[in-house]
Amino acid sequence: MDRDPVDPHVTVTVAVVEDQPVTVDGVRAWLDRDPLGRARVVAAGDSIEATLAAGGEGADVLLLDLDLHGRLVTDRIAGLCAGGHRVVVFSALTDSATVHAVHVAGASGFLGKHETPEHLLEAIVAAAADRPYVTPSVAGAIAADPQTRARLSEQERTALLLWFQSMSKRSVALRMGVQESTVRQYIQRARLKYAAAGRPAPTQSALLARAIEDGLIRPEDVRNYRSAAAD
Repeated sequence: MDRDPVDPHVTVTVAVVEDQPVTVDGVRAWLDRDPLGRARVVAAGDSIEATLAAGGEGADVLLLDLDLHGRLVTDRIAGLCAGGHRVVVFSALTDSATVHAVHVAGASGFLGKHETPEHLLEAIVAAAADRPYVTPSVAGAIAADPQTRARLSEQERTALLLWFQSMSKRSVALRMGVQESTVRQYIQRARLKYAAAGRPAPTQSALLARAIEDGLIRPEDVRNYRSAAAD
């Protein structure tokens, strides 16, 4: 099931998949500390099935630890995303290969367990709004991974940046002074160029990771964006 972006004035509901109770308690405490009350934990479990059954099926965001009882569940991400869940990975594994695998699988976000509470909250809120968010550790992981660069035109790069920020191809078209179909062409051409370079980017988060790797977009260009509609 596909979910509509969450109203910015509504509290984001979070389901935590984590086999360490102390981590669940920490996440709950971190979110409860937010004076704006932007997110709260509504379900938790030590497996994906247990969390969904405990009330997590309808949560806005699924916060997923990759290592559950000694088994990596990276292979479950694509299925969860296909089922309409917004998945934010919260893991101690922050190597480039893991970060890439998570993005390609369709996860809405990724942050390391050493990240600050502020980054955890922002990643969750961004995911609920279907907006990319890049933490410093993830930016470092993907930027440090040498790859074959895809040569994007200035218009393609601009279209990607505005798309990552605004989440609407129509608004990107208005800002660029072109047709919406042209924006779709720019984005599709960028995908094709990365695929031809042996670096496929089938999802928006994967495409963002590729653009950051190549220095075409800075993480802060996405993190610091605030929609006028949100004001």
